[in-house]
Amino acid sequence: MKKLSLLAMAALLGACQSMQPAAKHSLDGEVFYLQRIALPPTATLSVSLQDVSLADAPAVVLDKQTGPVKSQVPLPFHLSYDPAQVKPGHRYSVSARIEVNGKLMFITTEHHSVQLDGSDPQPLKIRVAAAR
Repeated sequence: MKKLSLLAMAALLGACQSMQPAAKHSLDGEVFYLQRIALPPTATLSVSLQDVSLADAPAVVLDKQTGPVKSQVPLPFHLSYDPAQVKPGHRYSVSARIEVNGKLMFITTEHHSVQLDGSDPQPLKIRVAAAR
């Protein structure tokens, strides 16, 4: 009887562990620009982590951070993702944009590739350029 109850408890504990959400991984970084100008208080920063594997389809967003800019550059960001969403052979990148009153002011113009395998340097440094 004792063995049966121990077996039942072990099965119950195993079921509880499998129901827990997978641990999220994260990318931390900074967005910066080279121009020597201050951002207005109405500026907002958007940073996204995307699967950019398919050239003929929209990128799949794994995580996005959007909010008001609370300081001047460099602007910190934190992105979280589920490692179960990371697919072997896919390409991932981080992009950023700064808007003021809904008008684009700065945007990434270069591809900022990330591996999402734990080897990405942190903090990531994402440069944005003035929108034309």
